Amino acid sequence: MTEQKAPLEIPEIMTDLRKDIIKVPPVIRQCSGIRIFGRRIKSIVYSTDIAIIRNIDADAVIAVYPFTPHPTITKSITEAADIPVFSGVGGGLTQGKRSVQMSIFAESQGAIGVVVNAPTPKETIQDIADVVDIPVVGTITSLFTDVEERLQAGVSILNVSGGKDTANIVRKIREDYPKIPIIATGGPTEEAILETIQAGANAITYTPPSNGQLFSKKMDVYRDKEKQEATSQD
Repeated sequence: MTEQKAPLEIPEIMTDLRKDIIKVPPVIRQCSGIRIFGRRIKSIVYSTDIAIIRNIDADAVIAVYPFTPHPTITKSITEAADIPVFSGVGGGLTQGKRSVQMSIFAESQGAIGVVVNAPTPKETIQDIADVVDIPVVGTITSLFTDVEERLQAGVSILNVSGGKDTANIVRKIREDYPKIPIIATGGPTEEAILETIQAGANAITYTPPSNGQLFSKKMDVYRDKEKQEATSQD
């Protein structure tokens, strides 16, 4: 009878200067992940803040923002990030040729995928899919989004962002498309994240605290330390 060995502990390397990194909720590790070009991705930070991106333990970053996509922003994020980047290339205000050009630029800068927003016309998706050799990620915002049209146009990964309905949307998509890769927003609690994973999400996007929130906590620590030092001297 072969003796079973206990699971090996994961060695961790950390320095004092990096010990304050943001850690994504551990429950995200329960999802299957999506393997893209040999790299397995489970957790994806939703941010365009370079300081956050450089100091979080997520597997990748999804860099989408509520403005017209600009090459300078794409270049800055892909150069600064030490993890793969899914780059937003438009879909709402920005469509057509500009979205196609942004997709080509994002790929040339090293993005692992391009993200099109929910309103993106199928023609734009087709044009992007024809010219890039990285996945086109299509955002799904409701149960009424035409998933089949986006898949037919060239989307290869779905990005579900449906607010409180996200888990239900994921569940419906998984019933209709058992093998399609699904990224989904996890929600504010570990319970909500787990529900989304159990509904069928392969990877989870995580919205980190803002710089302001992180600084507020750190300043509270500094104030407490100063108070304790002043009290000890009395």
